[in-house]
Amino acid sequence: MVYLYLLAAILSEVAATTFLKQTEGFTVLFPSVVTVVGYVCSFYFLSLSLSSIPLGIAYAVWSGIGIVAVSVLAYWVYHQTLDAAAIVGIFMILCGVMVIKLFSNSL
Repeated sequence: MVYLYLLAAILSEVAATTFLKQTEGFTVLFPSVVTVVGYVCSFYFLSLSLSSIPLGIAYAVWSGIGIVAVSVLAYWVYHQTLDAAAIVGIFMILCGVMVIKLFSNSL
């Protein structure tokens, strides 16, 4: 169940961050509400996942997958391109998350 909480935390953080650009400094109501609710939900679910997952591991997975997902969504939604160095760096973050999940005894 804690992994579902972590997944919910990641998804809500990604949604909040994706809408953050549209808030225009929190002057546009709907994206602002989605952003605030998304971040509140994200931290709530992240806190629930910490009942069994160590803080450092949960945060690394949460932020790592969030970075990858937001980068992909920014490409699709906002047509923001990434250069080769950014793509390699994001790939390395994803590899780090996979190493933690597959090989770490901390989970």
